[in-house]
Amino acid sequence: MNLFCTAALTVAAAVVVEIALAGQPVYHAGWYNVVLVALVVVAIVAARRQFFRASCVRARFAIVAIAAGAAIAGLAGAASGLFAPDSQTFVGAPGQRISVEELGVLAFPLASTDAPASGSVTLERALHAPMELRQRRSDAGNFILRTIPRSVVYVEARDLRGSRLTITQPAGSAFLSPVLLMEHRQTIAGVDLPYDSFNVPAARRIVKAVMFTPGQAAMLLHGASKIAEAAVLFAVDDENERPLSNAIALSAGGRAVRVGGLSLRATVESYPAVEVVAAPNTLATALGTALVLGGIVGLILLGG
Repeated sequence: MNLFCTAALTVAAAVVVEIALAGQPVYHAGWYNVVLVALVVVAIVAARRQFFRASCVRARFAIVAIAAGAAIAGLAGAASGLFAPDSQTFVGAPGQRISVEELGVLAFPLASTDAPASGSVTLERALHAPMELRQRRSDAGNFILRTIPRSVVYVEARDLRGSRLTITQPAGSAFLSPVLLMEHRQTIAGVDLPYDSFNVPAARRIVKAVMFTPGQAAMLLHGASKIAEAAVLFAVDDENERPLSNAIALSAGGRAVRVGGLSLRATVESYPAVEVVAAPNTLATALGTALVLGGIVGLILLGG
């Protein structure tokens, strides 16, 4: 195979790999993109020499197609590697809309008492139909979106007579959401654990919630391995964030506990976050790769 065919095919393959295995740090490395551009230059220079040696118009057309395809795919890959942002993960509260620069708006599904963490995230873009991100990978032009399931906590607060109380999150993404996103971390007994907090204004209480996996909950309960359920530890403070006496309790498996003058229940649910990964433009990559492969096949059929 001629040098320019080898260089062009290498460029197309490298950019296709960037899409297939999106999100690798090496794609943003300067040396990687220099090599990619260098291969494009090699392909074009070698194709120019081969062009003038071609014996027929069809062979010349195939050579031009290969060089053009290498340039299109290579520039798409280099532009993504040099100018595209690093991968980002967007954690949204139920019903929240997050604007992502150069992409659109991520609309997170609502939550309810019956289905606290159901539905799918939707990508809304100008001049495009809404895209439901049901799969782990969705192509959005220059970006690839992946939904990532993560554990959140749905909380319910009642007074000791059973009346439901309003939950607020003054420091959260959604003020009135009963879903804690558990984005903070703290270490307890050498274990790194996610936590969050919420307010119960009617009872003048501030509650901190720490989430445990089933294994961690069993250890917390001194090896009670029969409890194979996730759990949430509640610590209740007064409205001035002063700890109350005997105001710590564990809600395991969604069971309600009485603590700090409240009846609290926590349910650990799965709720989607979205990872946005920059990738070479799919249309440009497909066009470039098709030109390279088509041109090579044409030269083979012509005996070139």
